[in-house]
Amino acid sequence: MAAARPLCGDQPMMILSGDPPRSRVLTLLLVVIILALAATPFLFPGAKALNVAAKICVFAALVASYDLLLGYTGSVSFAHTMFYGIGSYAIAIALYGMGPNWGAVATGIVVGLPLAALLALAIGLFSLRVAAIFFAMITLAVASAFQVLASQLSWLTGGEDGRSFQLPELLRPGTVLISKNLFGFEINGRILTFYLVFAVSALMILALLRVVNSPFGRVLQAIRENRFRAEALGFRTVFHLTYANCLAALVAASAGILNALWLRYAGPDTSLSFSIMLDILLMVVIGGMGTIYGAIIGATIFILAQNYLQSLMGVASKAASEAGLPLLPGLLHPDRWLLWLGLLFIASVYFFPTGVVGRLRNSGGDKSTGASH
Repeated sequence: MAAARPLCGDQPMMILSGDPPRSRVLTLLLVVIILALAATPFLFPGAKALNVAAKICVFAALVASYDLLLGYTGSVSFAHTMFYGIGSYAIAIALYGMGPNWGAVATGIVVGLPLAALLALAIGLFSLRVAAIFFAMITLAVASAFQVLASQLSWLTGGEDGRSFQLPELLRPGTVLISKNLFGFEINGRILTFYLVFAVSALMILALLRVVNSPFGRVLQAIRENRFRAEALGFRTVFHLTYANCLAALVAASAGILNALWLRYAGPDTSLSFSIMLDILLMVVIGGMGTIYGAIIGATIFILAQNYLQSLMGVASKAASEAGLPLLPGLLHPDRWLLWLGLLFIASVYFFPTGVVGRLRNSGGDKSTGASH
């Protein structure tokens, strides 16, 4: 059978990743999300919209790195927030101790990334030889120990209070790079920090796309499907799994660095909380496991719902009350937003068992392109 020609809209994606979305709807959705994120400082004024957009960028990269493990190797790890926290604390401690200068930023990066990679290497070499459930339990134990350690070393990490710090002058909100009088909008250090987060997150996601579509990525998928058969074919499965674990840890630590730079703070709740690990799992499932594009979709849906669902429910409850509808005002009360958030995720898993990306590819992408995944 002749190879199918990709959609015109998928061509840029293919050039960058070798793995086009293969669905017109998915391509359009990704383009809209990326353009909306890039234009957030100008389209959606206000601190909240910018914070939400930055969080989507950070978590899209973080979820993509976790999908490299869960979706492409089948390894369930609960230590991913530990690597995320290592990056956050490394940059925070460096900027807190050395002052707001670029040397401190470089020190945090040079210390944080190798430390995350070394820990991932140690966990991989000692844990990936065991069965999947035991690997998950080992990573959970290591992550819990690291969280306790970070809380007790208050002289270094600030304990439960964490570490607040100042950024270099170029990245501070008070630094005006382009005056409002020049183009009608102001570019300051805060917006520059946002575009730094946006650009680095995008580069990491593109790099992961290249990894999973390389021969190395194909071996990871072979190990996921049948580890014993992959070993019989001569592949060193422990090496490949450990290497994937290290790559995922490096991206997670980098996402932690970006998050700390954006928040100007690193603490247990923002960097090491187990609830962050649960959020990552939900985003992977919503977007679609084994699809790096799913990280972008899943992070966007989850974080938008997390930040705006309560406000939307308040508007809907008020409208139902004014219309005199029974029961609905109480059911849609903003205080019940977590209940509806949970129901939303249950519905998404039920109706999209392969995630949003998997559903869009299966229903529209493959039929329209004739390609197979």
